[in-house]
Amino acid sequence: MDQFEHNETSNEEYHMGHAESEQVLDDIAFYRALIVNVIFLGKEGTDEWVLVDCGIGHYSKRIIKAAEKRYGTTKPKAIILTHGHFDHVGSAKQLADYWEVPIYIHPLELDYVTGKRDYPVGDATVGGGLISLMSPFFPTHQADLSKYIHPLPNDGSVPFLKGWRVIHTPGHTPGHIALFRDSDGALISGDAFITVKQESSMAVFIQHQHVHGPPAYYTHNWEEAEKSVKELASLHPQVAITGHGLPMEGELLTEQLHDLAANFKELAVPKHKNN
Repeated sequence: MDQFEHNETSNEEYHMGHAESEQVLDDIAFYRALIVNVIFLGKEGTDEWVLVDCGIGHYSKRIIKAAEKRYGTTKPKAIILTHGHFDHVGSAKQLADYWEVPIYIHPLELDYVTGKRDYPVGDATVGGGLISLMSPFFPTHQADLSKYIHPLPNDGSVPFLKGWRVIHTPGHTPGHIALFRDSDGALISGDAFITVKQESSMAVFIQHQHVHGPPAYYTHNWEEAEKSVKELASLHPQVAITGHGLPMEGELLTEQLHDLAANFKELAVPKHKNN
């Protein structure tokens, strides 16, 4: 093995050793896969758990390692996708191959993860930082998940997750969803709203926590996005785990989410998109 191969292997082993989820509630934990969160639903050690979102590509081994630290060798009952963008489904095929489990997504997202349609190219004109400028080069064609993919039930229930319900939150993508649990106000918002300014690489790096609208470079229907944020705010979530950024809870979440809902056009929509 030459020096480059040795360094690459050592780097991978280092990150594998540090792949560990962070607990939010006793049955909710998340693992940050570089720029995006994957979420574990189920108490530590249980044999009844579900993975929400799958991060970017080439993160499957680290996600598996984080899962094994929380659940041992027990595989999830299913994978739920909030939507089909590359940073949420990048490792989905590898994880489904490894665990041999079904993947669920909203029916309006099916074409994007079965090779029938591509998402629009990222919009660099929204400004805000390096990630926006890079967005036109992000993948728009996702891996074909036809072997594993299933549409979520029409009744709003979530497979294998009692007490949770699906909230259709279009805008960022046509079939974007959030998951909500009425019993304690726990919300998994995907990218309907997030807690970091995702357009800025510096903000992503330091993880400055604040409620923001969906990533602007990948949001193409701002009218629907606003309606979705207003609907989620009306649920009065007590804790939110978002697709990007750190979890938020309590009064800070309530205040900032309601401010975003009330002033969405000013706070979230790029100025040239308001015209």
